[in-house]
Amino acid sequence: MNTTHAAHVPEPDRHHAVLLGIGDYRPRRIVTNEEICRTLDSSPEWILRRSGIRTRCFAGPEETLADMAATAAGKALADAGAAPDEVDQILVATMSDVGTAGTAAAADRLAAEVARRLGTAAPAERVSAACAGFTVGLTLAAASGAHWLARTCLVIGVERMSDILDPTDRSTAFLFADGAGAALVGRGTEPGIGTTVWGTDPALREAITVREEPGRAAPVIRMRGSTVFRWAVTHLPGIVQDVLARSGVGPGDVQAFVPHQANLRIIEAVAESVGFPAEVAVARDIVDQGNTSAASIPLALNRMRTSGTLRGGDLAVLVGFGAGLTYAGTVVRIP
Repeated sequence: MNTTHAAHVPEPDRHHAVLLGIGDYRPRRIVTNEEICRTLDSSPEWILRRSGIRTRCFAGPEETLADMAATAAGKALADAGAAPDEVDQILVATMSDVGTAGTAAAADRLAAEVARRLGTAAPAERVSAACAGFTVGLTLAAASGAHWLARTCLVIGVERMSDILDPTDRSTAFLFADGAGAALVGRGTEPGIGTTVWGTDPALREAITVREEPGRAAPVIRMRGSTVFRWAVTHLPGIVQDVLARSGVGPGDVQAFVPHQANLRIIEAVAESVGFPAEVAVARDIVDQGNTSAASIPLALNRMRTSGTLRGGDLAVLVGFGAGLTYAGTVVRIP
């Protein structure tokens, strides 16, 4: 595995990157394990044991990627008390916008469409880091602010993973779901986004893929589930400990652990290995939301805020990981 890299975000003139607001969008349709098993050769009990998932959200035809992203972004702006014309940059992380012209072109169009719907001419770009896309986006937003490229940046994770699922695939069909989460990053007088620890394990570059296959009208996601599981429970604890150390805090100094919602077994194994005290809240959004890839961290983070689990000023450690195999983690202060 590659050596972990740390990206220090410059902080000129006493300005620091901070979260100003958070918003989300959860699709209306709730899909049970029983429904998944109508097409998957499995049982609801096996799915629950394997993943911790009881239900997940699938978007309907009217709940497009652009609709969900713009709604989550609008909520983040409202939470921050900011207007669309105050946004200097938009970063959209997604792996499920796979049009016929190719993923990159489709996602670039998606970012531009989100800007149009918000009513801003701010530069809008994609982030290609799969399930780590939101944490990578936070890092890029913080760097843009530090270099005076953007005073404010909307970071959006949005997915319609149901569009790229093979409903008969026992490695993926029960895991993935849809939704969107967003955060407005701006400047503050105190640090609000810590040092990022990020990297890639190229030996696992084929462990999660989205590819075209004969006989299929759209690309499909494939995953070597046991390989990803072993990597996560083996390597993520050290990555999280590095994130904490480089941010100058210990496991007992944060109020929440919000990892990518990949699998409940992974989440709980990593939390135990890191040694978080019992009073540190652990995000378990996956139980009724499923794995929403780039949207999973902001969805879980905002649920913890709106439920009262997290309050303004609290610290949360975030870590995303996914195809590539790419990972990124940081500590943030809750707005």
